[in-house]
Amino acid sequence: MPQQKDIVRIAIQMPGAYPQLIQLDQKKPLSAVIKEVCDGWNLPGPENYALQYADGVQMYITESNRLDIKNGCILRLTKAPGRCAEDLYKGIQSSDSGVRCDSLKELAGVSTDVTFAQEFISRDGHLLLVKIVEDSNESNAIMTYTLMCFRELMDHGIVSWENISSVFIKKIASFVNAKPTDASIQQVSLDILESMVLSSHSLFQQVKQEITMEKLIAHLQVTNQQIQTKAMALLMALLQIAGESDRQEMFAFLNKKNLRQYIYKNIIHSSGSVQDEMAHYLYVLQSVTLNHLEPRMRTPLDCYSQEQRDTLHGLRQAAFETESENSLSHERRRSLCAKEFKKLGFSNNSNPGQDLVRTPPGLLALDTMYYFASRYPDAYSRFVLENSSREDKHECPFARSSIQLTLILCEILRIGEPPSETGSDYHPIFFSQDRMMDELFCVCIQLLNKTWKEMRATQEDFDKVMQVVREQITRTLSSKPTSLELFKNKVNALNYSEILKLRQTERLHQEETLAPPVLELKERLKPELLELIRQQRLNRLCQGTMFRKVSSRRRQDKLWYCRLSPNHKMLHYGDVEEDTENPPIETLQEKIPVADIKGLLTGKDCPHMKENKGKQNKEVLDVAFSITYDVEEYSLNFVAPSRTDFCLWTDGLSVLLGREMSSESMRSELEILLSMEIKLRLLDLENVPIPDSAPVVPKPPSNYNFCYDFSQTEH
Repeated sequence: MPQQKDIVRIAIQMPGAYPQLIQLDQKKPLSAVIKEVCDGWNLPGPENYALQYADGVQMYITESNRLDIKNGCILRLTKAPGRCAEDLYKGIQSSDSGVRCDSLKELAGVSTDVTFAQEFISRDGHLLLVKIVEDSNESNAIMTYTLMCFRELMDHGIVSWENISSVFIKKIASFVNAKPTDASIQQVSLDILESMVLSSHSLFQQVKQEITMEKLIAHLQVTNQQIQTKAMALLMALLQIAGESDRQEMFAFLNKKNLRQYIYKNIIHSSGSVQDEMAHYLYVLQSVTLNHLEPRMRTPLDCYSQEQRDTLHGLRQAAFETESENSLSHERRRSLCAKEFKKLGFSNNSNPGQDLVRTPPGLLALDTMYYFASRYPDAYSRFVLENSSREDKHECPFARSSIQLTLILCEILRIGEPPSETGSDYHPIFFSQDRMMDELFCVCIQLLNKTWKEMRATQEDFDKVMQVVREQITRTLSSKPTSLELFKNKVNALNYSEILKLRQTERLHQEETLAPPVLELKERLKPELLELIRQQRLNRLCQGTMFRKVSSRRRQDKLWYCRLSPNHKMLHYGDVEEDTENPPIETLQEKIPVADIKGLLTGKDCPHMKENKGKQNKEVLDVAFSITYDVEEYSLNFVAPSRTDFCLWTDGLSVLLGREMSSESMRSELEILLSMEIKLRLLDLENVPIPDSAPVVPKPPSNYNFCYDFSQTEH
C-alpha cells in the first residue's frame, strides 16, 4: 500500500470529456498512470499519449520532473511528444501553405519544451527548418514562425551552434541588413545572431563580417522598441565577445557618431519591460566600455620605462618652474627633483615610481594625474602650489590623494568587474561625457582638496578624508546626474557639514527603527559609557598637552604646557622649551585651583580672540578656548594644536565644572561604544565556551622580513 507522502491529488483534463480526479501514486511508473487515465476514457493506444501541465508553462510530465507535481495541479492528457513531433514534421512539409503555417505556429509553441525538442531534433527537424530559411521561398508569416521554432530549439543546447552552415548565417544576416519589411522577421533574426555571437568566437567573426555597425545602429534609430532592444542586445554581445582591437574599433565608431548619447536618450521613451531590458544593456555598455581601462589599472609603473619616467617628470615640471634645471649638477638636480616630488605629495620622493607600483590603480593613477595636469593646468598648479607652500601640517598631498582617489573611482565604477547578467545600475553621466573616468577624476580631485580644507585635515586624517570623499561621490552618483556639470554642482554642494548632517539623520532614523528592547538597552548603557568617556578625558588632562602662545603679531614662537594634577584639584602650567616632552608637574610653576574656575569659553567669546578681532582666521577660532577664574577677572587662554585636542580639553574641563560634555568627538565616540556594546550584548553565545583567562600571546617571530619597510618613505 503506498504511503501518504507518495500520493498527490490532481485533476486531469481532455477536450470533450469530463475531468478525472485521481490520486497519483508517485511510486507507480508514469506509463501505468497514463494507461489508467486512458482506460478511464476508453482510449486505445496509451503509448500515444502523455501528460502535460494545463496551466502556465505547458511542460510535458516525465519521470525526471514528475516529483514537481503538487496537490491540486491540473494536468492535461495530450499527444505523446514523439507522436506530436512526427505529426508536425510532416505538417511543415505539406504542399498546402496554410497547413505549413499552422504546423509551424504550433511547433513554435511546443518547441519550448525540452522533451519535445529532443524528439523533433532526433528526426532532423531542425535541419528542415534550416533548409526553409536558406531557400527563402515562403511568406513572411511562415518565415517568422520558422525562425521562432529554430530559436526555441537551439536554446535547449541539444545541437551546437558550431554546426550551423555559413549559408544559413548569411541568410539570417540578410534579414537584418535588408530594408525594413517585416519587423517580426528582423526581431527574431537579431535574437538568433545574438545567440550565435555569445556561443563561440568563430561565429562572432562571421556575424561581425556580415553585420556592419552602420546597419546595427540603424536598428537603434527605428520606432519599434522591440527591434531597438534586440539590436542593443546584439551590440552588447559583440562588444563583450570582441577582442581588444575589435572593441576599440567599435568604441571609436560609437564615440564618433555620438551614439552613446543617442542610445541613452532612447531609454527615456521606452516603457515597461522594454525599459528594464534597455537599462540592463546600458549597464553592460557602460561596464564593457570602462573595463578597457583594466589593463592600465592592473599594470604597475615600470621604473625602467623612459616614457613613464618622462610622464612623472612632466607632472613635476608642470607644477614648478624648472628653467635653469639643465645648468645644475647631477646631484643638485637630483636633490631638487626629490624636493619637488615631495611637494607634489609622493611618499617616496627619491623614487616616486614606487608609489605607483601597487595595483590597482597602477598606471591608471598616472594617467589620471597627467590628464588633470595637461587638461586643466591652472587648477593643477593651484592645487599643488597652494598645498606645497603650507607650513601648518594641513597640506593635502596631491600624488598620494590622486592615487587613492583613482582606486576609489575604480571601485565605485566597478572597473575590472565583468557585467552581471541582471545588472541595471548604470550612470547617465557616462552617456553624456567622453573620457568619463578622466573627467570625473578632475572634478573629484578638486573636491578632495576642498573637503580636506573643510575638515582641517592633517596627514593623520588622510583615511578619514578619503572615506568622506568616497561618500560624497557615491551619494552624488546615486542621484543619477545626467551631465558632468550637474555632477560637479551637486557633489560640491554636498560638503563635509552636509555629510555629517546626513549621517546624523540616518543614524536617528536607524534608531527609530530599532526594536523597543534594543532602545531600552541603549538608554541603560549610556550612563556607563559616558562615565568611561569622562574618565578618559580626565586622564588625558592629567597627561597634559603642549600649547603655543600666539602673539599680537601672530608669531608662534613660545611654548607652554598645561596638565591636571592626579587628584583633579589643580591645573598646573608653565613655559617650556621646544624639545621638552611631558615635563614633570613640579617643573610647572603656575597653578590654578579647579575650585576657582568659574567658566569655560570657546571661539570668538575667548578674551584672546576678542583682542585680535578680525585678525584671527577660522582655523584658530575653531581651536581656541579659555577658562575664567577668580570672579571672572582673570583668564587662561588656549589655542589647541588640533581639533582633537580642543575636544578633549573642552570635554575634560566641562567634567571638572560639573557640566555635560558637548564636543562632536564625544558624540562620535559614544555612538561607536554604544554600537559595539549592543552588538556584544546581542551576540548569541549559547553553548559557546568563554575562557576564564586571556589566550597566551605567541612568541615573536624569528625575523620581521614580512613587514613593509616604511623608512624609505621618510627620505
